[in-house]
Amino acid sequence: MNHTPDPDVIGRADPADVARRVVERRDQLGMTDQMLAYQAAMAPRYLRHLLNAGPAFDPAGFARIGGALRMSWSELLEGRADAPPGQSEPGPRPLLLHLTEPECWALIGTHGIGRVGLPVQPGPAVYPVNYAVTEGTIVYRTAARGSAAPVDGSPVSFQVDHIDDHLSRGWSVLVLGEAHHVDDPDEAERLSQLPGTTPWAGGDRPLWVRIRPDEITGRRLGTA
Repeated sequence: MNHTPDPDVIGRADPADVARRVVERRDQLGMTDQMLAYQAAMAPRYLRHLLNAGPAFDPAGFARIGGALRMSWSELLEGRADAPPGQSEPGPRPLLLHLTEPECWALIGTHGIGRVGLPVQPGPAVYPVNYAVTEGTIVYRTAARGSAAPVDGSPVSFQVDHIDDHLSRGWSVLVLGEAHHVDDPDEAERLSQLPGTTPWAGGDRPLWVRIRPDEITGRRLGTA
């Protein structure tokens, strides 16, 4: 655990939200109330009392609970800042809309982070890559023998999405097509000048891969 935060921060924490995060983490780790209480050096009855009372009642006790659950103070009081999307409840009257191809391209934009799906054994593998869009194709850089390097001419999928947890809405675009290696040095040099093509993963990634779409579909989730 980190050092105990300011008492005002602890006082503003919603006991119900903190208790929910404790229970979710406990279940994730496969612990019972008795196991958690033992790890936090308290009686199970006092553990239940603390979860009802909130962190302001006994910050030291919650520090021990967080330590047993391997949670920092910020995770305990506010939740994970880097939690995967979809933590909130669905919005009222959810509505699923199918997007046109021009709408899909508009959402993909000129560059960003997407996921490429490759047909490998023992099953399909999906890797995040930063991509650029040029001449109706999607391009990205990777290591010549890296995990995200497909066999030239192999069928692949490419997916981009955006989720707004606060508003419970978002969109997803899926591209199906063939992946080809870019062997022309002049073309590789041109692609390297496009915005957003420097690999976030760093390292030597000289292989350019171009995905030529055969099909592009998308969906938007909103509220009626």
